Amino acid sequence: MSSADNSSSGNGKSVMAKVLMPLKWCWRLLRRVNLTAWIFISMVVGVLLGWLAPGFSVNLQPISNVFLYMIQCLIVPLIFSTLAVGIAGHGDDVAKIGRLALKSIIYFEILTVFALALGTIMANLLKPGKGVSLAGADASQGEQVATGKSITWESELYSIVPKSFFKAAVDNEVLQIVFCSVMFAIAMIKAPKHVKQPMLVFLTSLSELMFIVTKIVMNFAPLGIGASLAYTIGKSGVGILATLGKLLGYFYLSLIVFVVVILLPNIFLARIPLKGFIQCIGQPTLIGFSTASSEAALPLAMENLQKFGVPQSIVAFVMPVGYSFNLAGTTLYLALASIFAAQAGGINMPLGQQVVMMFTLMLTSKGVAAVPRASLVILLSTLQSFDLPVEAVAVIMGVDALMDMGRTAINIIGNCLATVVLAKWENDFGKQIEEDRVSFEQDLEEGHDHKEYDTKEQVYHH
Repeated sequence: MSSADNSSSGNGKSVMAKVLMPLKWCWRLLRRVNLTAWIFISMVVGVLLGWLAPGFSVNLQPISNVFLYMIQCLIVPLIFSTLAVGIAGHGDDVAKIGRLALKSIIYFEILTVFALALGTIMANLLKPGKGVSLAGADASQGEQVATGKSITWESELYSIVPKSFFKAAVDNEVLQIVFCSVMFAIAMIKAPKHVKQPMLVFLTSLSELMFIVTKIVMNFAPLGIGASLAYTIGKSGVGILATLGKLLGYFYLSLIVFVVVILLPNIFLARIPLKGFIQCIGQPTLIGFSTASSEAALPLAMENLQKFGVPQSIVAFVMPVGYSFNLAGTTLYLALASIFAAQAGGINMPLGQQVVMMFTLMLTSKGVAAVPRASLVILLSTLQSFDLPVEAVAVIMGVDALMDMGRTAINIIGNCLATVVLAKWENDFGKQIEEDRVSFEQDLEEGHDHKEYDTKEQVYHH
C-alpha cells in the first residue's frame, strides 16, 4: 500500500473519530444520570406528550402495562422467599410473629382513624362539593363499577386464606401469599435441622436473586412511567381539570396536610433519620405515583428498607400486610369523596352521621386491596347506605385516575414509615447494619473484601 493510501486512511479514521467524539461524550453523560433523574425526566415527557398529543398518548398504555406485568411477576417469589427466610432464618421465636402482627394492626388502625378524621375535617372546611352540579351525571355509570363486586366480612376473610397457594400466586393476592408464607415459615421453625437447612439455603438464594431481578426490571421504569403518565393525561384530558380542578386541588392539599401533620411528627417521634428515610422512599414513591400502582413500588421499597436498616423479617411481613390494612391515602380519599357527594347533592349531614359514616369506612376500607377499583366500589356502597347521591361517583370518575396517583403515593409512604416505626418499636432498627459491621471487620482481619457493607453503611448514615 502506498504512503498516499496510508495518509488517506489515517485522515478517514481521524474524521470518523471527530464525528464519534460528541456521540461518545453524550453517551457518557447519559450513563451518569441516575435512575431517579430518569424517572423525573420521563414524568415530564409523559405529561407533555399527554397534553400535546393525546391521540398518540392513549396508544402508549401497552408499554405501561408491560412494565407493571414485569413487576407483578416478581411479587410472589419475592414476598414468599423474603418472609419465610425473615421468620425462619432469624430465630425460632414464633411468639414474635404474633407480637409483630398485633403491633402492626394497632398502628394501622390508629393511622386509619387519623386519615379518616383529617379527610372529614378538610372536606368540611374546604367544601369541595359546594357549587358542583350533579344534574348531568349518570348514576348508572358509577353503579357499573360495582357490578359483580361486593365487600363483606366473608369476602374479607376469604381474602386472607386461599383455596390454593397456586391460585393466590396466579392472582397476585398479596395477603394470601403472606398467610401461606407465615405458615410455611412456622413449619420450617418446627422442622428438624436437616429438613430446615436446605430449604433455608434455597429460599435465601431465591430472595437475593429476586432483588437482583428487581434491579434489572427497574431499568425499564422510566419508559413504563412515561407511557403511564402520557396515557393518563391523554385519556383524562386537560379540560377535566377545569371542571373538577377544585376537587382535585383540595384532595392533593389534604394529602400534603396529612404528610405534614401526621406522618412527619411520626418520623420525629420515632427518631427516624429524615434524610435517609426520604432517600429510601424516593424512587418507590415516584414509581407508585406515576403508575398509580402500589404493586409496582413494592419490590424496590422492600429492598431499600432493608438497606436503610430494617430487618428482613419485619420488611417482609409489614409491607405486604400494610397493602391491605394500612391504606391511609385511600381512606382519606374515601372520607373526602363521601362528604363531597353530600355537599354536591345539597345534603347537610350532621356531625354524628359523619362519624358513623367514617366508622363504616374504617371497616370497609380493609377490603380495598382485594377488589379491582375497590375505592370506587366502597364509595358507591357507602353513598347508598347513607342515602347520598350516587351520581357523585360518576363525577368523581372523571378525575379518579389522577386522584389515584396521589393516594397510591401516600399509601406507599405510609407503609414504608409503618415498617420503620415497627422496627424501632421492636428495637430491631439498624441491627442488621451492626451485624454487617462486625462481619466486615472480621472479613478485614481475614483479608476479604466486603463491598455490600459499604453500601448499607452509607445509606444508613445518610
